[in-house]
Amino acid sequence: MLNRVLDDSYPEQTRRHIGALTLARLTTNACFRFAPPFFASISDSLHVSLGRLGVAFMITEIVVGLMSLAGGLVDRMNRRTAMVVGLSGVSASTVLAAASQHIVLFAVGVTVLGVAKSIFDMGLNAWVNDHVDYARRGRVVGIIETSWALGLLVGVSVMGLVAAAASWRWGYVFGALTVAAMAVVLTTRLDAHDESRRHESARPEPSPMPRSGLLVVATMGFLMAASQSIFVTFGSWLEDEFDFSSAAIAGVVFGLGAFELVASVTSSRRADLWGKERSTIIGALLIVPSGLLLALLHGHVVPGLVLLGIYLLGFEFSIVCLIPVATNMMPSSPAKGLGYTYTGGMLGRASMSLVATAAYESFGVEAPALIGAGSALCAVGCIAAYRRTSQPR
Repeated sequence: MLNRVLDDSYPEQTRRHIGALTLARLTTNACFRFAPPFFASISDSLHVSLGRLGVAFMITEIVVGLMSLAGGLVDRMNRRTAMVVGLSGVSASTVLAAASQHIVLFAVGVTVLGVAKSIFDMGLNAWVNDHVDYARRGRVVGIIETSWALGLLVGVSVMGLVAAAASWRWGYVFGALTVAAMAVVLTTRLDAHDESRRHESARPEPSPMPRSGLLVVATMGFLMAASQSIFVTFGSWLEDEFDFSSAAIAGVVFGLGAFELVASVTSSRRADLWGKERSTIIGALLIVPSGLLLALLHGHVVPGLVLLGIYLLGFEFSIVCLIPVATNMMPSSPAKGLGYTYTGGMLGRASMSLVATAAYESFGVEAPALIGAGSALCAVGCIAAYRRTSQPR
């Protein structure tokens, strides 16, 4: 179905495989995003506090961020191999997390999950970088990035319903099975040797990351920090302040996924037209007022949920628009450039896994909301500076 969104001006391989690639990424995103909305249930099951679980996630995010620096290795791999290895790792590590009886083993499981997902993402975005010109890449990335929203809208919601019917462990098991199925699909559908990789000698020599690239890395870090500050606390907020059950939280996750899907679709249509850096700024600016208002209206469930949706809509729009900028930062090494950017993002997520959960336990959800708004404002400053220093796209 998704191949119909692209006209004949896009490469045939891109049109033929974009549906399967998007679905594969949906399954990995669902497993990756499953835990934070159900932190309260997971912490109770593992007999640890929310703050201690936040520390565990901080450690895993740091490890995943450092492993993202292996983008140079992914650049040297066949794209299909990188993606299948990543999918296999996500499936196996998700099962490990589901089977864990101690927080340490759970942390190991989600750490490997994050590392494997990074390998898959870098392989996927490098594949897109190989097949689509930068001027039109925003549309393709936007389509694929609907998988981030759909991972929440469909994947986490279904996994949450499984968790409500059984436990969060079975939610993870369900996710692992879907990822394993997509590993088989990509193995059979993608070419063993990418057509674009056969002309390796025509590729430019790898070059170091430009200094301005640090601004892109920092932008990703602040955006991820803004997202994580709310995402690791909103489930606990709804449970503590409004007595939401796991099933009710799954329903909220479904609604949030709808907001994110709107953002992804809009970015696929507008990022190339408006400019990718400018679009990133627009999305990040949307986070700031919604975070401030959420801090003020957190005691009211309906306005709070609407503001939460707008907050995540702004985040999703800005992230999707930033990804093509990251892959083009080092045109001869797209996975390496994206890996550096992912490292910045994971460090942002790691810091907020600790800071936001601790802030929530001390002050309530208003503190993470204010921290997130401030982080988004920092992201605006970084990408605006990059836009001034980079060449017109």
